[in-house]
Amino acid sequence: MQSERTENKDKDKPDHAHDTTIVVNAQEKTVAAKEITFEQLVDLAYDGNPPQGENWVFTLTYRRGADESPQGSLVKGASVKVKKGMVFNVTATDKA
Repeated sequence: MQSERTENKDKDKPDHAHDTTIVVNAQEKTVAAKEITFEQLVDLAYDGNPPQGENWVFTLTYRRGADESPQGSLVKGASVKVKKGMVFNVTATDKA
């Protein structure tokens, strides 16, 4: 019984991970992290199967973000804090 109380206390912690609904390429997606990376967004945009090859370049923009960065773009290796309702647009371009 004591372990149940401990579990309930953990759920009430403000830093407890919770799901956040975002929009990626006009589709609602649910993420559990407080931040999301460029690479994770590309995976979400293409359901885990993005175009492959050296000629593919991805452009990623966002809007409706957190107050410190309400809109902008991400580059490979970068990340951004997620906010409920945040909108991401991921575009793949073949340079060939």
